[in-house]
Amino acid sequence: MFGFGIIGCGMIAKFHAKAIADVRGAKLVACFDQIPAAADKLAEVTGCKAYHKLDDLLADPAIHVVTIGTPSGAHLEPAVAAARAGKHVIVEKPLEITLCRCDQIIEACQKSGVVLSTIFPSRFHDSSQELKRAVDGRRFGRLTLGDAYVKWYRSQAYYDSGAWRGTWELDGGGALMNQAIHSVDMLTWLMGPVVEVRAKMALVAHERIAVEDVALATVEFASGALGVIEASTAVYPGYLKRIEIHGNEGSAVLEEEDLIKWDFEKTKPCDEAILTAMSNRKSGGGGAADPAAIGYHAHAKQFRNVVQAIKKGIAPSIDGPEGRRSVEIILAIYKSAETGKAVKLPLAGDPLLKARKIGRA
Repeated sequence: MFGFGIIGCGMIAKFHAKAIADVRGAKLVACFDQIPAAADKLAEVTGCKAYHKLDDLLADPAIHVVTIGTPSGAHLEPAVAAARAGKHVIVEKPLEITLCRCDQIIEACQKSGVVLSTIFPSRFHDSSQELKRAVDGRRFGRLTLGDAYVKWYRSQAYYDSGAWRGTWELDGGGALMNQAIHSVDMLTWLMGPVVEVRAKMALVAHERIAVEDVALATVEFASGALGVIEASTAVYPGYLKRIEIHGNEGSAVLEEEDLIKWDFEKTKPCDEAILTAMSNRKSGGGGAADPAAIGYHAHAKQFRNVVQAIKKGIAPSIDGPEGRRSVEIILAIYKSAETGKAVKLPLAGDPLLKARKIGRA
């Protein structure tokens, strides 16, 4: 039995708790939040123990794995503390909001010999796995275009609900870093490394935030393929996120969990069955208009993957460096938008967050 502890008892903690309960051989033992009442509330709902001091949770020998759901720019400290305490670490996206902070988490986990995983549940959907197999099987021929569209809606009340929301210091960015990072991860997982970006972004519709609510980037992949990333939290009523993969021998479109296009020059007998099986798989609204309108089933699949990695002594499917990759792409997009110039990857250091200002359109 693997004992789990949850650090950070906000909205996402409820999904972590449900996912843990769905993993055979896993049990939620305890939780902690800097606001004691938040930990008490989650403990009451889940039946776990609430700790009011992080050190006390990390000293609990019944806890083997911790999941971290604190604000994005506050992942580093509990992650490093957990690693030093010998606990395996699962961190909600993004891994952290700067490359330096990502690297400190990765280094701490490597030094302590514990497993580190970054949560990107979209990779674990059956349809996503089917799409990845088609890419790896070269069914698209030469990849030509890879696009990610995240046209979501967040009300002003959403940003006003927490002082950390919409800030560079704790949110790490806006529509890209907080919402579209799932799709950025999916895109680079399918299309391969990004080598250059050109971008523009703006704050168009929201008040009292410092980050972007609209962003557009063109990307160049190492393969020579090109692509587009569009992200917004200012598109009413909010639409399901979409990934499009195109090549000179095939195309596929993934809308949330649905494969809505599956067209190949060289067809296979299984294609019709795949398209039929991978359609009508939507889970709620996918977070398009309501951040709570998501399922926990893909989180559970990722937690199972982490548990198996721990048992086998191997890296999980999405480890620290994998989690770092999408952060680097987004930071490059921010740098390009700020400077008005193309930015090549890998980045040499972190862009200065405090110096960044988003123009109001």
